[in-house]
Amino acid sequence: MNIIIFNRQQGRARQFDLRSPLFLAVSLTVLCFVLGGVFAAGSWIGAHWAEAQPGQQLERWSAELIAQRADLEAARQLLQQKVDALAMRVGQMNAHVIRLDALGKRLTDMAGLKKGEFDFENTPPIGGIDVSSATGQPASVPLLTDMLDRLSNQLSDRERQLGALENLIQTRELRREVYPQGRPVQSGFISSFFGNRVDPFTGYTAFHPGVDFAGEEGAQVVSVATGIVTWAGEHMGYGNLVEINHGNGYLTRYGHNSRVLVKAGETVQKGQVLALVGSTGHSTGPHVHFEVLRDGSPVDPMAFINQNAAPPLAAARR
Repeated sequence: MNIIIFNRQQGRARQFDLRSPLFLAVSLTVLCFVLGGVFAAGSWIGAHWAEAQPGQQLERWSAELIAQRADLEAARQLLQQKVDALAMRVGQMNAHVIRLDALGKRLTDMAGLKKGEFDFENTPPIGGIDVSSATGQPASVPLLTDMLDRLSNQLSDRERQLGALENLIQTRELRREVYPQGRPVQSGFISSFFGNRVDPFTGYTAFHPGVDFAGEEGAQVVSVATGIVTWAGEHMGYGNLVEINHGNGYLTRYGHNSRVLVKAGETVQKGQVLALVGSTGHSTGPHVHFEVLRDGSPVDPMAFINQNAAPPLAAARR
């Protein structure tokens, strides 16, 4: 097999025989140089790639580690938020318990229960069967949250119930305080009763709207119930009069006093001193004229003087 090459400048043709030893030697030499160059280039590229590969792997590992740390920090913050929320709920419930303890103590005192019958200082004794071998599920944050919600609702309900009971007891005590009961003087005797009698000045029959308590001049006159003073001063026929409105339709009057110790508009308590026994106005001697009015009409004070307790709540006002 021959290869013919033409030269345009010289106009000559050269012929090469591919089977000649010289051509084969030259071809092998060229091929060896080409293969050597390819091998050298491959070795150089492989060496540089091997040197660069560990650095890239380290960068990937660093990036993954940073991402894992970020995820761990986010999880830690989320867990801390849940713990903080649970701690806040426990604090709120603890405040509920403190209020319930204080309310329970007040109710114990108001109801007159025996000391120690309801002890709010210590945890109530409890017990039950041995359940150490029983199986169950461990507590989790959602489960604890549900338990706290239920317990918080129960505490709120108990607080409302105890608050209503306290209001009921306070109302009962208030009714007891404002309900006319007892004597307006600590000593002395009844000299005239409620109803028709012979008037000591005219000798004619006249209606007496109260009860008279004879006593010593200057003795203390006390209020038979809590209320507001609506009159404190001289009044026709009554002399120096003290009038008290107790609410619920009740009003009491204390007449013929030598001296008045309260003022109109003043709030007075049951048993408070209102005036001093005297003989002012339409009077024949030192005494207290005691009246009880209900809805504007006088009623027999003996019904209140002889009572030892206030009426039930339902029967306090008919």
